[in-house]
Amino acid sequence: MSENPQPNQGQPQQVNLQQIAQQFMVGLQRHFDMLAFNLAAREGVQEEAYNARVNAPKIMPAAPSHQNFEQMQAYARDLLVRQVIGDCLNLAVTGMNNAHFFLALVKQTKANSNVSQEAQQEAQKAQQAFVPAQLDEKFNRLEQDYGIMCELEDTIISLGFVMQAFMQQGGVVKEPQLDENGELVLELKTVQLLDTGAEKPQGKLVDERKVFKQGESLSFTDVELQLILVTIASFADSLFKSVSLYAKSVKDANES
Repeated sequence: MSENPQPNQGQPQQVNLQQIAQQFMVGLQRHFDMLAFNLAAREGVQEEAYNARVNAPKIMPAAPSHQNFEQMQAYARDLLVRQVIGDCLNLAVTGMNNAHFFLALVKQTKANSNVSQEAQQEAQKAQQAFVPAQLDEKFNRLEQDYGIMCELEDTIISLGFVMQAFMQQGGVVKEPQLDENGELVLELKTVQLLDTGAEKPQGKLVDERKVFKQGESLSFTDVELQLILVTIASFADSLFKSVSLYAKSVKDANES
């Protein structure tokens, strides 16, 4: 299977998992770089420059509603956090959707590189049911239909709760977002440097817990926002590896 990750209604197609994964990671890196650029730009902006830009047209749409520099700093920060969380959720869902279509094709073709029209149609039916499913249902279907257990599933679902709190509750954690321990927990991937005596320290990915209690306002440091993107990368990497193992197991079973 090799090439386009998206199903179509035309001729049977081939799907290349490596290409899907590579395109996903390239897009994710673009988001990471853009976030770093925005954070750096925010650090460098000066009140004088903001005021000069505000006054440049010599007119405003609604001058009494104009916000000063401090107000706009807070507003821009809140907007950035929401955008990062929303983008990361969309990226996770996109990765799951693309992985599922590949899995559906593998299942229908028994990992045969020749994709028949019938096999593609059956895979598309499965995909059409999968794409609109809620986040937790997507994880359930991956496990039930393909035996795929997703690392960081709880954190991806928690990101959904974070977005829910931002959109519906003004960024305040309430009961609908809490787990059985009364917490909203994110496990973010970060790097721990190991002192091995080598000239260059070795690093490994470890979990860093971010915990919110009921009534607390959601807040993230700049580095934590970046680590959310790193966490999505770790999630996707684990997912694509699991998909590859599934395809190999189906192929081996078919050839035995």
